[in-house]
Amino acid sequence: MSMTTATDIHALLKAHFGFDTFRGQQEAVVRRVLAGGDALLLMPTGGGKSLCYQLPALAMDGVTLVVSPLIALMKDQVDGLNANGIAARFINSTLPLRDVERVQAEVRRGAVKILYVAPERLAVEGFRRFLSGLTVSLIAIDEAHCISEWGHEFRPDYRNLRPLREMFPNAPVLALTATATERVRRDIMEQLGLKGAEVFVSSFNRANLTYSVQSKDSVEQQLPRLLSKWQGSPAIVYCYSRQETEDVASALRVRGWTARPYHAGLSAEERRRTQEDFSRDRVPIIVATIAFGMGGDKPDVRLVVHTSLPKSVESYYQETGRAGRDGLPSECVLLYSYGDKARQEYFIRQLEDEGERRNAQAKLDQMVRFAQLHTCRRRYLLEYFGERWDADDCGGCDVCLASQDRGEFDATEIAQKALSAVVRTGERYGETHITGVLVGSKEKRILAADHDNLSVYGIVRDFDRNQLREVLGLLRARGLLALNEGEYPTLRVTDAGREFLQNRSPLSLPRLRAEGKPASRAPEMKPSAGAPLEYDEDLFEELRALRRRIADEQDVPAFVVFGDVALRHMAARRPETLQAFERVPGVGQAKLAAYGAAFTEAIRRYADEHGLPARASVNMGGSSSGRRGATYEKTWEMLAQGLSVEAVARERELAPGTVIRHIEVLTMQGKSIDITSLLPSPERRRDIEEAFKRLGYAQLGPVRESLGDEYSYEDLTIVRTWLRQQGRLPKG
Repeated sequence: MSMTTATDIHALLKAHFGFDTFRGQQEAVVRRVLAGGDALLLMPTGGGKSLCYQLPALAMDGVTLVVSPLIALMKDQVDGLNANGIAARFINSTLPLRDVERVQAEVRRGAVKILYVAPERLAVEGFRRFLSGLTVSLIAIDEAHCISEWGHEFRPDYRNLRPLREMFPNAPVLALTATATERVRRDIMEQLGLKGAEVFVSSFNRANLTYSVQSKDSVEQQLPRLLSKWQGSPAIVYCYSRQETEDVASALRVRGWTARPYHAGLSAEERRRTQEDFSRDRVPIIVATIAFGMGGDKPDVRLVVHTSLPKSVESYYQETGRAGRDGLPSECVLLYSYGDKARQEYFIRQLEDEGERRNAQAKLDQMVRFAQLHTCRRRYLLEYFGERWDADDCGGCDVCLASQDRGEFDATEIAQKALSAVVRTGERYGETHITGVLVGSKEKRILAADHDNLSVYGIVRDFDRNQLREVLGLLRARGLLALNEGEYPTLRVTDAGREFLQNRSPLSLPRLRAEGKPASRAPEMKPSAGAPLEYDEDLFEELRALRRRIADEQDVPAFVVFGDVALRHMAARRPETLQAFERVPGVGQAKLAAYGAAFTEAIRRYADEHGLPARASVNMGGSSSGRRGATYEKTWEMLAQGLSVEAVARERELAPGTVIRHIEVLTMQGKSIDITSLLPSPERRRDIEEAFKRLGYAQLGPVRESLGDEYSYEDLTIVRTWLRQQGRLPKG
């Protein structure tokens, strides 16, 4: 095992990952691993867990073995590492035998630093023999909660991992997970034999995510409204069943959205293709079952919607964790119907093991409480995982946001009636029964209990059952009602509630939501981990287009080239030299060498065309002092009105070349624009096509240099756009 100094660690961090400093507990975990100690790391999705084993792998002799259940994502992870100059490979069931043998040969001769494997591979005798001949410096167990039966994603194949400790007794083991209660943590430690391991627990708070719950009325109408807020951004929609994913995806396509279903009933090839198309921005919306639960490594998902109730808070947290992995503002919406609870309970009743039934019911009840909350949802999530949250207003959930302007109403009378109904029915029933009694329901269980003869039966006429559920929730939040302990969540009146009934004191509660539906108000300013970065939006879009072209040529996801965060920094700092470009967060040596010339050329050309000041006169601190470009949407609106490129340029005081590049970006966003009238003559078009074939499509500079000054950048951009529209840009 190599000895590594603090300087070496930070040098590796900058050289391979492009960052000057570690985040949170990353450095402490890296040091623990390099010292040869075992560790359990709990860190939310997007917190930088992977770096905690990827960086030590570079500083240690031999190979780092990463066990991961994310088969569909291994290639993307390996592509990302290779793009950072880190030799990585994977072995799983998607590889044919000849490729497995090729990878194993590379590992044996020391050409690979990180090897990803699926847990089931460890049950294969031949693979264990292959491992036994290696120098394994570190064993990383990703999604470690899968080893625990108390976790929400138990996988029996993970029980094959314990022998790794016996096979490589001197290699430290790092177990990583984003979701684990205290009980699951203890089970992970026991199952993996992590005696004396140091436990690192990062905050579970995802500050950039906004959580909200809406009453589920019509999924087909609600989804387009939610998607429209994040037009053009990747989204995941979780559904309960395979058929629902098909139906919802079809309904979205009918309404003009590009959406595709993903579920276990599809062939492995269909799932692989859908996963790849989503990862590579060809399909922006995935409608999935929980088969996609851990299947999202894409950092720029901006919206996650659940159209039905998840089975546990862990599942919900894991699935919403697919949103905003890059730290940028994103939204998580649960469409809730009380009927979803009954549907889940039907399947729970089918479980044969009584302990398993109780555990599943308890987890579902906790999820129902989250859906029915009238207090901060973020606090509930954090406290579920054992983290204290003292803030009165998180500023990032629908409850806190709505409370800022909801006002209050006099709830004295309705509270008296609700509490009386709980007392009169013996404090042995849940909210469904209580609301039924109050509105005078003829349900069998109410009549069978003789509750239609109580004085509180049917005494509420001005509130519907949804509103009464909300009132009961608010009374619980005020401490006047509480849940009884036991298998079923029944209500009881607290001492404070009995005092209220006796004294008949005035009571005000937050104004109820319209028609009893949870608020759907989206925050005006979504929370973020820090001050929002000011950047040139037009330049950002141009850099995104360049990133997409490079990614298509290399047949990798766009985020493997650069993430949105790095592009925003480029659009804010506008680095026009390689030296300045190297200082952008996320730019390491490998990416500087591979992409620096293309991106700095694009930035210089943009600055020249917009008359922006030279680099030295622009603040490098993160805000752009240049003109913020008008949005591409304005160009699109004017083109759609029939204006020519020259007219748009004249009206918007832009260079025609800038409008041409707007057109390219707009077509990549899916806008339909007829550009045939802008194409150069057939002879010139053929010359440009041939030059592109020889020199590649990502950079215009080399192509124009080979053709000569008589060919303009505008001609090259239009031909490239036309080739893309024709589906003629190559991949790979």
